[in-house]
Amino acid sequence: MAQFLEQLLEPNDPLFTVGMNQLEKANGHAGIDTRLIADITHKAHEVMRQLGLDVADTNGEELYHSLISLVRTGKAQEILIDTDYVMLPFDGGVISFNLIDVIENSHHELAYDKKTSTHGKRSLRGETVERYLKDGSADKTVTTDIATDIGLIRESDKWYNNANTYNTKIEGSADMRPYLLAIGDIFTDAFIKLSEHEAAVFTDENGRKHLIMPFGSKPPYDRVDIIKAVGPSPNAAVSISRLGLHAGLMAYQGDDQIGNDAIENLNKEHIDIRTLSTEKGIPSNYYYVLRYGAERTILVKDQAYSYKWQEPTDVPDWIYLSLISESAWPLHEELIRYLDAHPDTKLAFQPGTFHFEWGTEKLAKIYARSHIIVVNREEAADITAKAVDSINELAIGLHDLGPKIVVITDGPNGSYASYDDKVVTVPNYPDPAPPYDRTGAGDAFASTIVAALAGGETMETALLWAPINSMSVVQKLGAQAGLLSKDEIKVWLDKAPEDYKVKDFAG
Repeated sequence: MAQFLEQLLEPNDPLFTVGMNQLEKANGHAGIDTRLIADITHKAHEVMRQLGLDVADTNGEELYHSLISLVRTGKAQEILIDTDYVMLPFDGGVISFNLIDVIENSHHELAYDKKTSTHGKRSLRGETVERYLKDGSADKTVTTDIATDIGLIRESDKWYNNANTYNTKIEGSADMRPYLLAIGDIFTDAFIKLSEHEAAVFTDENGRKHLIMPFGSKPPYDRVDIIKAVGPSPNAAVSISRLGLHAGLMAYQGDDQIGNDAIENLNKEHIDIRTLSTEKGIPSNYYYVLRYGAERTILVKDQAYSYKWQEPTDVPDWIYLSLISESAWPLHEELIRYLDAHPDTKLAFQPGTFHFEWGTEKLAKIYARSHIIVVNREEAADITAKAVDSINELAIGLHDLGPKIVVITDGPNGSYASYDDKVVTVPNYPDPAPPYDRTGAGDAFASTIVAALAGGETMETALLWAPINSMSVVQKLGAQAGLLSKDEIKVWLDKAPEDYKVKDFAG
C-alpha cells in the first residue's frame, strides 16, 4: 500500500515507503493507508463511470482528455466536487482528479506529458496526515515527526492540509492575475412581482414615495423568483470574476440549505470562498424584494453573525468593502489592522447603510485608507456635510478624508470622477430597452471601475466600462444575471453613440 502512495506522491525521499510503514506500525497497524487507497480508487472509478469510461480499459491519455472536457462543458465543479485528493498512476505519470489541477490543465491547454498534479499531491499529503492524526492511536507528536521526515508535512502546504479547504479555489489560482477580496453581507433575494392592478405608489408632501396595498386583504402577485448569493459585495465579486480577475469573498452565513445553495452559486462563478464563514445554528440572510415596475422595495432581516476576521491565505491586491451588518464594527477594526500590515493592498469603499449611520468620524480610518470611494450625490453630501448641488465641493470634501479617487453617481445625469487634480463626467450608456429591474446597477458600476483599475486599465477606460455593465444589469432580473465579461463590454463600447465619452467637468 505504501508503494501505491509513493507512485501517486512521487516523493523525493527514498525512504518514503519505510516511513509509511513506520506510521502504520506506530498506529498499531490500523490499515489507515489501506482505507485511504480504497477511497481514492472508489472515487476515481465513480468519476470515470460518470464520464462513460471503462475503468478496466482506459489509458491515461483518454482519462486526461475526458477530465479536460468537463471544464469545457461547465461540469467540472459538479463532478469533481469531492475528489481533491484523488489521483491514479498511469504510464506517462499521475493523473489528478483535483478540480484545480483539471482547470489549470484545461486553461493552459497543457499536453498530456506536461500535465500538472500539484494540487492533488498537496491535498493527498494533507489527507494522509489528517487521517493518521484523527484515526490513529499513536501520539500526535510521533505521527507528526514521522510525516515531516518523509515529506508529508511541508511548510509550503500548510493551508492545503485540510483536505476540503480549497475545493472552491478557482481557475487562475496559480497565475498572476490581481486578487480582489470583497467584504460584506451575503443573502438570498426572493423577488415578488406585484400586480400593478393590486398596488400603487403614493408620493407624500415631503416628496417621499410609498408603496401602498390594500390592508388586511389577499392581493395576488404575478410571480416569484429566487436569486441566490447576492448583496453588494457578492455582486462585486461576481462582476470582478466575470471581468477576468481573481475574486474572493469574505462573508457570513448560516449552515442551512440557503447557505449551501449560495456556496454552489459562488462556485459556479469561480469565487474564492476560503474566507466565507458558515456559522452553525444560525439561518442565512433571506430578503423579500417587492417589485413594482422596474423599482423595488426590500424587506430585510439581518442575522447576528459573529463577524470574526478571516485572515486571507493570499494577500489581496485590492479589498472591496461594501454593505455589512451593524454588528460588524469589530471586523472594520481588524480590517484597518490588516491594511496597516499590508500597505500595498488598495482599499475600494462602496459604503452601505450602516456605514452612513456610523458617521464620518467613526469611519475616519477607513476613509483615510481608501484608494477609491464610490457614492451617489446624496451620500457624498451626507458624508462631507457639503452642499449637494456642488460636485466640485463634494469631491474636495471626499478627497480631504483620504481617498485618491472619488466617484460620484448622479442618476440620470451620469457620473463624475475626481482624480489626478481634475474632475470629469461620463454619461449613462443608453438603455437598449426599458429597464427590467434596477437591482444591483450601482454594484455593477462601482465594481467594474475597481476591476478595470486592478486589471491595469486607465481611469478613463474604467469610467467608460462601468455604465455599460450597469446598463446590462438593469435589463435582467437581479444583480448578477446581466454582468458582462470584458469582451462583451468592449462589444458594447464599439457601438456606443458618438457622444459617449469622458469629458472634463467645469462645475
